[in-house]
Parts: sequence; structure tokens; C-alpha cells
Amino acid sequence: MPRRIITPRGPSLSRRSLLVATGATLATPTIVRAQGGAAWPNRPIRVILPYGVGGATDIHMRLIAPKLSEILGQPVVVENRVGSGGVVGSNMVARSAPDGYTLLCAAISAVSLAPHLYKDLPYNPFTDLTAITPTIYVPLTLAITKVGWNVSTAAQLIEIMKANPGKYHFGSNGVGTTSHLAGANFVQSNGIQAVHVPYRGGAQVYAALISGEIQFSHEVAGTLKPMHEAGTIRCLFVASEKRSPVLPDVPSMTEAGLPPYRAYSWFGLFGPAGMDRAVVTRIAQATDQAMMHPDIRPRLEGMDGTLMRNYTPERFAQYVREEHDAWGPLIAASGARVE
Repeated sequence: MPRRIITPRGPSLSRRSLLVATGATLATPTIVRAQGGAAWPNRPIRVILPYGVGGATDIHMRLIAPKLSEILGQPVVVENRVGSGGVVGSNMVARSAPDGYTLLCAAISAVSLAPHLYKDLPYNPFTDLTAITPTIYVPLTLAITKVGWNVSTAAQLIEIMKANPGKYHFGSNGVGTTSHLAGANFVQSNGIQAVHVPYRGGAQVYAALISGEIQFSHEVAGTLKPMHEAGTIRCLFVASEKRSPVLPDVPSMTEAGLPPYRAYSWFGLFGPAGMDRAVVTRIAQATDQAMMHPDIRPRLEGMDGTLMRNYTPERFAQYVREEHDAWGPLIAASGARVE
């Protein structure tokens, strides 16, 4: 099945800048000149992941990084800095030198959602970070444990939870993450009660699902697929209007008869405020080349990821703001807050 590529309205990168990488382009890294004439890149680049190992943000960036290194001609080192739902790592990048050697790979939660959740957020995503380029958009899938009950449909899950308010638990990758907010939105929209249990990354959530420590969680289809197919967990539905090609046997939210609610994530690259425009543009171009490479694109799409292409840095910054404004009322209604 052909995969859709999200293309924004508004200005886009030039056709030349979005050429898919060929063997020749990969073999000849392009050096750009930042203001002052310094060549970039001339040393390794760090990409900070503000989440734990094994989650979708981590997995997809580790797919992209080796090819990005080839294109740029310098090592691209991925480093996990976990804490406070992405705040610790994001703040680290916001306080770094804007030289293009320290980047942030963040999900929507750390940039568009965090200002609604944290009373004293130590960085301003709109003034302390440079939006460079988005990578992929992923709908979330609600998965349940198979331990301690016999639930096979969304209707059964809701019925059992309504009969036992507050007895069951849902997990997330941390307070304020999209898996947390998706769970809160699901609970609220269906009139049920459940206790939120935050973890430090996707790997811990999956272990908790398998063991029955939690009863459900919203995660990315591609990471859930091996466990679903092995029978250690059950995916109940994909939180979108259509089925996922990654989990063709799992119904959509619409097929499950559920009221619609927001349950998705997207990822992107950011840097500190004040980065040189030539460096920002080069990172965006190289990231697009890496994602479109025939060795990488199918693996990103295998995560149920839709490539987000043709975003200029300005359009991406606008999108981050639009998502902030769209999620604000939902977060307020859910009561989610981090003191």
C-alpha cells in the first residue's frame, strides 16, 4: 500500500534541496559556511534524545543517524538524556551553543505540549529553540495486557473499566508525553477512570504491559507489532480513522465505535536559538535525504510513520505553534499538570 507523505501548506524547500540522496551525493558530503566563514560540520554532531531507550523517538532517530552521518561527513552521535517527560534533555539543548553541533530530537510533547503542562518550564520552545525540520508523524495504538482478564474489544475494555472505576492502570513514557495525554483523553472521552503510571521510556512500558503491571497504554504500532504478533500483548485499535498497514488485523478507532480523540505524535529536529541559517538549512536537507534513502524510508514507514516533508524551518516553527494552540484546550480539560 502506498504511504502518504505529509506536505504542509505554505512555502517549501526548493526542489533542488529535496533531491533524494544518490550514491554520488552520499559519497561527497557538502560543507557549508556559517557566518564568519567557519566550515560546518568539521567535528562530530550530538543529537540529544530526551526520552528513554526503546521508544519510537529513540528508534527512529537511530535509524536516521548513520545515514545522516554519511551525508554530512561527520559522526552523528545519539545520546539519551532522560527526565521529566523530555524537559531535561530539551533544556540542555536550549542552553547549548548555537553552533550546529548539539541538536535535539524531540516529540511533540517537549515542544508543543510542555508549556501547557509545566508551571515552571525552564525553556521556552518558541524563543529558546530553533525549529529545523520534522521527521515523521505517527498515530498511536491502544494496546492492553493479556494478564488477569479476557478483553478482546474496545467495548469490553470500557465496560470492565466502568464497572471498576480507578482499579486499573494505564502506562506512558513519562508525565506530559503523548502516550500520557492520549490515555487521559481516552479515559475522559469514554467516561471512565484509570490511574496513570509514568515510566522512563518505551521499553519499561512494554515490559509492564507484558507482565500485567499496567492494563493499557498508547504506543506506536511499529514497536507494538512484534509483541502483538507473538501474543504477549493485544492491540485493540489504532487511534485513527483508518487501519494501519503495519497492523492490518487491528481495527481503527472508527471501526471500534469510539468517539474521536487526539492520540498521535510527531518528531523533529531542533537546535538552540540563534543558529546560522545556512547550517539549519543543511541539516534539514540532509535529514530529508537520509529519510528518503531506500534503506531508511521503508523502516520508518514500518513504524507506521508518515514522512513529514517539504517543511521549511519557518513552516515547521509555525506548525509547532499550531499544535501548541490545538492541544491546549484538550490538556486543560484533561486536568493533566506537572507541578
